[in-house]
Amino acid sequence: MAELPKRIVKETQRLMSEPAPGISASPHEDNLRYFDVMIQGPVGSPYEGGCFKLELFLPDQYPMEAPKVRFLTRIYHPNVDKLGRICLDVLKDKWSPALQIRTVLLSLQALLSAPNPDDPLAEDVAKAWRENEAAAMATAREWTQKYAQ
Repeated sequence: MAELPKRIVKETQRLMSEPAPGISASPHEDNLRYFDVMIQGPVGSPYEGGCFKLELFLPDQYPMEAPKVRFLTRIYHPNVDKLGRICLDVLKDKWSPALQIRTVLLSLQALLSAPNPDDPLAEDVAKAWRENEAAAMATAREWTQKYAQ
């Protein structure tokens, strides 16, 4: 495998030495561009108490290209589809090489605190969220209990 760019090495070291609260990310031994990520459901959100597993991959063009991230844990969220793909601006059109893995992970944690049904990836979940937010949040809590423990 090609040697990693210094930036990826530095970011990885910082993630390991100064983890963000409620987030852990560790690279695979056999592919240091592939990370196992765990995000704790934020307090006060319907995901509170859950532990969500994600995968993060840094493409060869990183940091000119955004990391590829998806949820492996099932989650009821308007911005995450059933394949775990995520609709988040910093992973798409708002990506900038100035951002880092840590920024992306903190943005994902924030997305759990503030689902955005107006920019959905899971249209059915977004529709439920817009029509009856309390019921949608109850479903999100149920899924968190069922899949993210």
